[in-house]
Amino acid sequence: MASSTENYDFLIIGGGIFGAYAALYAAGRGARVLLVEKEAELMKKASTVNQARLHSGYHYPRSVATARMSDENKARFTRDHQPFILFSFDKYYAIDRFGSLTDAQQFERFCRYINIRCDRALNHPLFNYHRLEAVYLTTEYTFDPVLIAQYYRERLAATPGITLRTLTEITGAEAEADHWRVRLRSLPPHSQSNFEATAGQVINATYAGSNGVNRLFGVPEISLMHEISEMAFVSSPQLANTGLTVMDGPFASLMPYGKSGLLSLSSVAYTHHKVSYDALPTFDCQQRRPDCRPDFTAICNHCAERPASNYPKMLAQIRQYLSEDVQLHYFTSMFTIKSKLQANYIDDGRPTEIAILRDNPRFYCIFAGKINSIYEIERVAAW
Repeated sequence: MASSTENYDFLIIGGGIFGAYAALYAAGRGARVLLVEKEAELMKKASTVNQARLHSGYHYPRSVATARMSDENKARFTRDHQPFILFSFDKYYAIDRFGSLTDAQQFERFCRYINIRCDRALNHPLFNYHRLEAVYLTTEYTFDPVLIAQYYRERLAATPGITLRTLTEITGAEAEADHWRVRLRSLPPHSQSNFEATAGQVINATYAGSNGVNRLFGVPEISLMHEISEMAFVSSPQLANTGLTVMDGPFASLMPYGKSGLLSLSSVAYTHHKVSYDALPTFDCQQRRPDCRPDFTAICNHCAERPASNYPKMLAQIRQYLSEDVQLHYFTSMFTIKSKLQANYIDDGRPTEIAILRDNPRFYCIFAGKINSIYEIERVAAW
């Protein structure tokens, strides 16, 4: 039996940056908000385990919609988060001579089409032009996920109207007239207690957990695929202020990780270890981890059952594009579940989509794309 009932205007499920921003935006318009996160801290999964790229559109020459959304939101995100963004480095995009899905002419035409900087670099001492068809100096920044996470934790704690409950699980929900009645349970190490909450509107911002929450509320699922992904972190005396992304296909990217002094290393071929095409993220390692279920995944980063690191392969791949005197020193890796819409498997797009899956009472599902697009919730929610 639930021991108490709490009443809110919005229930927001998922404490990543999209859920945190939605909570702040709603509370700023006078709403009473309950923000629920099943982990002990906010922003410990995909919000932190990423390449920290503040997208300007370059990364998606086969998805103009994603590129434009990234660039449209970049100026506002940069202005709002300026203390946590690294501006002072040189960011290069390059085309591999072999097997790229985009050649130099196509990349230049794409950049002109969406009006972003693309300056040909004909001779750069750090890069191996025997493997690179073309190299371009661009304008792209990197944000610091650790500093941004701390910023949002502090803002949430200081904002009236927001109740934050971490280590909390949604166990069931029913629609009642113009509101949702939701059952929740606190998780260890808290004492396990049940309570109820009512909310006029619900926002599902759980990313990889989207369909698990949708099922609890009896709303349609979205068509997703999921990957257990690794982000490697290295240092380099020569590349401390330089980033390189090799386009477009099974290649790699190296760039500063915010203001940490480290470089994040991602590889299309080696970052993703396991793939699930199920509606829920279903992996064989979950059979050895009872507290990690497809409908309730745990944090991969320190899991004993996580895949063995691919960092040696990732380093070998990126070194093909660098001069021989460039040194790379491996530091560590982080792991998380990355999800994307199955419809974007071909063009590799990462749009942010916000669907209204029920109208009365209202239920939104945010499927997060790039961090720049946290503001998309403002366009559709009924505040």
